Amino acid sequence: MRIIVTRPRAQAELLVAELQREGIDAVALPLIDIAPVRDPLPLQQAWRDLPQLALLMFVSANAVQQFMRHRPLQATWPAQVLAGSTGPGTSTALRQAGVPPQALVEPAGAVFDSEALWDRLRARDWSGRRVLVVRGENGRDWLAERFVAAGARVDFVAAYERRLPQLDAPAKALLDAARRCPLQYLWVFSSSEAVANLALLAPGAAWSRAAAIAAHERIAAVARQLGFGRVDRVAADAAAVAGAVAALKQRSIQSGPP
Repeated sequence: MRIIVTRPRAQAELLVAELQREGIDAVALPLIDIAPVRDPLPLQQAWRDLPQLALLMFVSANAVQQFMRHRPLQATWPAQVLAGSTGPGTSTALRQAGVPPQALVEPAGAVFDSEALWDRLRARDWSGRRVLVVRGENGRDWLAERFVAAGARVDFVAAYERRLPQLDAPAKALLDAARRCPLQYLWVFSSSEAVANLALLAPGAAWSRAAAIAAHERIAAVARQLGFGRVDRVAADAAAVAGAVAALKQRSIQSGPP
């Protein structure tokens, strides 16, 4: 079984390399393109406002990387400002960008999502505090709504644009092979938008015999709506994906040939 990783290219290639080191046949098929925003002024203003903020909430590693591209020379992360992360990839990007460990807030358990992060933050006093959500042009507002309900002022800044990818010849060949032989591939989805883009890139495809793993139940539901016959919820890190692959192989051995 070949694993198809659908994250944006930089994150997909990283996960593919980690899986390959575990002896897993994995390949990247990015279903979302990431591009810089056309107007950098809001990001530059966000850096000027940074010391007055209580929290910057980063929705992805791409949000971190694109935000950090606009860091002024010699700028450092203010010690009193928290950096929120919902996933291990985002946390890694924040550490690599120099955010101090004491400023990083992330889910405490094995579940990585907005709800788990809010569990770490809800006990704080947010009344009158400023929160900035760093994301693409749009996104899920659930966590922002929790901050507003707790009395915070929440603003958003777009750090990047998400686009439908233009597939090159190898990517088209991979997608065609996965359509023709669905039992030989396992899709890895870490966003609902990737699933939606798959529907646009492969209109009319029948996925009832295809299997996928999704980082969140919300994403899994979208994959099931597209027609995937089996969708399991699995965390988006290499160890969890490798464990899911091993479990699928074991079930296949136990069930025997079709």
